[in-house]
Amino acid sequence: MKLLNHEAEFERAWADRSNTRFELPPIDVNRVLAEHYRTSEPLTFTRTMLWDMEVRKAWRPDRYIPSVVREGSAHAWGRSSAADGTESFVRSSQQRLWLEPVEYGLVLEQVCLNPTQQKVSFIGAAELADRDSNLLHAGAGQPLFHVEHSVDGDESQPLNRWRIAHLTDRLEHRLTERFTLMANDVWLPEFIEIYIRSDLDIKLTRRDIS
Repeated sequence: MKLLNHEAEFERAWADRSNTRFELPPIDVNRVLAEHYRTSEPLTFTRTMLWDMEVRKAWRPDRYIPSVVREGSAHAWGRSSAADGTESFVRSSQQRLWLEPVEYGLVLEQVCLNPTQQKVSFIGAAELADRDSNLLHAGAGQPLFHVEHSVDGDESQPLNRWRIAHLTDRLEHRLTERFTLMANDVWLPEFIEIYIRSDLDIKLTRRDIS
């Protein structure tokens, strides 16, 4: 597998105006917690926690985004570390199609964890060799996409950031409409809820917003 500058590859895709790009508004985790949740004990969610969650999610997307990734379908291999502290690996998973969520497709991704910048880059691939050198082919039900998850803000006021670039010939409005619905959700992303409940062992209850 050739060497890949994951972050530069994402930025190239993001700069290409023919691709379908979308950036969610940054999520102030503690503000959303205070406004929309009750916890079984006082909780100030930290930037350290948010980065820990991102690393765990990168390795186990089926655990942290079960609404998207089919249970037990996530696999990771090819782990390597660089002198600059970054870590890379390859993963595959069965993921719901953005516009046909009852259907799943195989998603192949080249992943880079950057602990210095607290950023995770996921570069979609049409084909990759598995751990036994068998060639895997990504599902053809939707365009390939690259994703960037990152952590921002202060230690006591962390911000969750997310942006995606679909490799398309022109802007696909149905995709941007799908992500606009995500942007309008008042709740924390499910991966943060799962981390609080499972990894921090704190009960989390959504407040009634009716």
